[in-house]
Amino acid sequence: MKKLFSLVFIGCFLAAFSQMKEDYLPSLIPQKIDGKSGYVSQQGKMMITPEYHIAMFFSEDCNLLNSPNKKARVFGSADYATVEKNNISYRINKKGARVYQYKKADLGKCSQPYEISRFKAFTLNGMYGLVSKDSIDLGGYKDFDIYPQYQMLYVLESDRENPMIIAIRNNKFGIVDKQNKVVVPFIYADIKMNLSWKTAHLFEVSKDGKNYFYVDKNNKAY
Repeated sequence: MKKLFSLVFIGCFLAAFSQMKEDYLPSLIPQKIDGKSGYVSQQGKMMITPEYHIAMFFSEDCNLLNSPNKKARVFGSADYATVEKNNISYRINKKGARVYQYKKADLGKCSQPYEISRFKAFTLNGMYGLVSKDSIDLGGYKDFDIYPQYQMLYVLESDRENPMIIAIRNNKFGIVDKQNKVVVPFIYADIKMNLSWKTAHLFEVSKDGKNYFYVDKNNKAY
């Protein structure tokens, strides 16, 4: 009986831990079907019908948050997402209803300061590595966080101390961390250098360079 209780407890713990990890992801994730974008749940269920040319994550829009139009500011919160259809941009709510149409006069100025990344890509003999120091001794390895060995490195905006890094090896894209541990395997034709990791803890990837989808840091597709 004690052993059974332990197994049940462990099972519940693992389920709870799995839920904790999923909670870092947005509840609604953009997905493109037949050239049109909508939104699916974390479980892959279609929640907002694909009809948009562009569908962004539910996130803040600082231009609207700082709008001179007080009534428009509410639509700048992360409860809404920006979409585009027929060259017209809207904010939609999580039920898919269009609640605001963008107007140039409503856009305020973003005052968010630009934060310089602690880690930077560094090239040596045509290969890319990673450094966090301003002065590098090229004669050894100690000043490199990742010794140059990749065709390309790009540090994504996110956690300044523990960033995710797009890398290319053998003409394939993958993701590594600052310790050069592979996070997403080198199996993709492209990984977009956008804000999807910072905004939603997801990477926008493609296996053919044409059709894109999102994966998390466990390479689970959405």
